[in-house]
Amino acid sequence: MQILDANKEHKIWPLFRLGFRVFFLGGALFSALGMLLWILTLSGVTTLPGVQNPIWWHAHEMLFGFTLAIVAGFVMTAMQNWTGVPGIKSWPLAVVSLLWLLPRLLMPLRGELNPLVITLDLVWLPIVAGMLARPVLQVKQWRNLFFVPLFLFFTLLNALSYYAAVSGNWQLSERVFITMVLALSALITVMGGRVIPFFTARATHTDKVEPLPWLEKLSLISIWLSVFTWLLLPRIPATNLLLALILIVTAIAHLIRLSRWNYKLTVPVPLLWVLHLGYAFIPLGLLALAATSIQMGISVSLASHWLSAGAMGSVILGMIARVSLGHSGRALDITRPMVLAFVLVILAAILRSLLPMIAPALTLTAYHSSAACWIAAYGIFCWIYWPILTQPRADGHPG
Repeated sequence: MQILDANKEHKIWPLFRLGFRVFFLGGALFSALGMLLWILTLSGVTTLPGVQNPIWWHAHEMLFGFTLAIVAGFVMTAMQNWTGVPGIKSWPLAVVSLLWLLPRLLMPLRGELNPLVITLDLVWLPIVAGMLARPVLQVKQWRNLFFVPLFLFFTLLNALSYYAAVSGNWQLSERVFITMVLALSALITVMGGRVIPFFTARATHTDKVEPLPWLEKLSLISIWLSVFTWLLLPRIPATNLLLALILIVTAIAHLIRLSRWNYKLTVPVPLLWVLHLGYAFIPLGLLALAATSIQMGISVSLASHWLSAGAMGSVILGMIARVSLGHSGRALDITRPMVLAFVLVILAAILRSLLPMIAPALTLTAYHSSAACWIAAYGIFCWIYWPILTQPRADGHPG
């Protein structure tokens, strides 16, 4: 509170006072609407008239549209706390959020190959990276400079996804999308290691579990190695086996890591168990991708949804629910509808990832039921958090 000018803050529309507000609300709204458009498209309804490949659109928009909006909002907000430098707000935040929104609105009509759409979508994230670099360089907090090259890496993957669409190289687009899924999962493990044990200790009034240095190094190095191995190695039997071994080691490391975070104490606290359950999808997804690599009968799409629908969907919903309360000056208490939303998002992941594996004849049913649960979960979030994110802080403080 000491780093902010209350008079200046109160002149800013609340939605643009900090990054979490506009990007959490915009990302959640877009994910629900995007999932609705996707499931209608699967049902034969023309909802994406300009899009040549709806599968590409669905994967791209849930990763580079929805998920990166949440990541940007979280990091822009957290950077203020980490560095002590006032965060991005007011018209700069409005401009960068508009640059995120325009491709989302234009792509269904103009298509994924439109130069304007591509240009706008490749511009917004480097601008965010530059905005994040300024406070880090100002206070020389080199640890958090990590996010700048990470966002540039996401931009590179986004550019590759558009190149794949323009050239019709759908195998390349699949490789890029799975790389992005792994990279976002890796980011969850980085941030999860920072906050999940801390949140658990505070909410359960226990001592914070101290990390084991060897386990932390093994967990993080192995998952980032998985990212670049998936992206760069050729798909031949020898490298597929190597990739599977890396994924299996990574999965085991993260299972051990999660098991140390006092998950048994989280049952009475929905804001905790949704994060722990969401994190548990990461080792499951890594094992599924390992099975895919050695051709054990699981499709890449099915395996990746353990990470995307599972880990990302659950952890994101849990984090934005908690962060939005904390940064709006409210107690960390959620209502029953929000608990229902947590249950629904986990159910969406299970239906999408597990049901087609055990009952292939029900695959289409799994798609529709999973999408319905997702839309309901994020719809509930938007309904509950709209007034929280669009109104001033409850305690009257700036931010």
